[in-house]
Amino acid sequence: MQSQSATLSAVNNYDTAEKQFINFLNLENLDIKLDEQPSLVIDFENALSRAIVNAYEKNLGDESAHLFLQRILYRINRLNLFWYDDLAHYTNERSIYLQKWRNKIETAWQKWELAQIDVNELQQLSVEDSKQALRERYSIDVNPPLSPMCRYLREEMTEAGYSHLLAIASFDGLVEGSRLSRILGGAANEVQCTLVRVLLEEYGNGRYSRKHSTFFAHMLSEFGLSTEPEKYFDIVPWEVLAAANHNFLLTECKRYFLRYNGGLAYFEIAGPAAYRNYLAAAQRLELSDAAMGYWELHIREDERHGIWMLEDVALPLASMYPNDAWQLVLGYEQEKLIGERAAKAVVHSIRESEQSNFLREELQRARN
Repeated sequence: MQSQSATLSAVNNYDTAEKQFINFLNLENLDIKLDEQPSLVIDFENALSRAIVNAYEKNLGDESAHLFLQRILYRINRLNLFWYDDLAHYTNERSIYLQKWRNKIETAWQKWELAQIDVNELQQLSVEDSKQALRERYSIDVNPPLSPMCRYLREEMTEAGYSHLLAIASFDGLVEGSRLSRILGGAANEVQCTLVRVLLEEYGNGRYSRKHSTFFAHMLSEFGLSTEPEKYFDIVPWEVLAAANHNFLLTECKRYFLRYNGGLAYFEIAGPAAYRNYLAAAQRLELSDAAMGYWELHIREDERHGIWMLEDVALPLASMYPNDAWQLVLGYEQEKLIGERAAKAVVHSIRESEQSNFLREELQRARN
């Protein structure tokens, strides 16, 4: 473990490096400038290389390294989506330099992630074994027993803690389903049409008033919180960023199409159980309908989506790709591992927020 002074020094170093990177993102002709002046990025690259070693190779438990890497990776990945902001922000979206470091981070990170799963065992699954594994996981994850973490959310989380939950969740909730859109192009078949149906429901069938992100914005407004996407980026744990970055990787690489759909199956299957915890907390706190409407909508629709993803996407894909059906199970397992890790980090952040004054002033102003 690192000493406290060494940890503080590393954090400051990473903060400085991230600020440098943000400046690079907005440079005109970034690749040309760096070819002419490679010294501009020496400090940044040194920080990145050190973070990769500390996070994924030496396994030092360096949380600041994980956070730095996931923030940098996210800042690159988000360029794949359009944010209705200044067009100049996309100047370097096809930069070879950015791609190079995205690939370096992802290679080391994914090796670290996959080491936590017995991939060799999954590779031995036949197509029928893979289908059975998916069915068994569905039966377990669709209605799991309440864990101590779930009971805390349902029975103990305060109103201030709930507002902190909304702030973190807005990171994903305000861009509902966007990464799913990246896999929908191509040849038409029944699987593709089911995925389109899932996306359309996430997007309110094209009606902004019914879009899931609109319901999430209503919850934020009810608490006097900002509805600007990424407004609370600085409080998002690295584990949550990793979940987003993992999905960016799988949706941008068609080679991982099966892994992504296995992961999406878990996400849709397990989602309602998590949302019931948040809904129970909101009801206990006697919050308004607007402060919990998103959870109610998601519970109804994701119960249906979970069945669709299993029966109309994952199982048919296993039949279509019998030699690679195991990748669906891998994607499922990985999404579950990454998702559970993110959930624990969010609860930890909520508990910490309840011991501080973070967001409480905004909450108080909203109530006065």
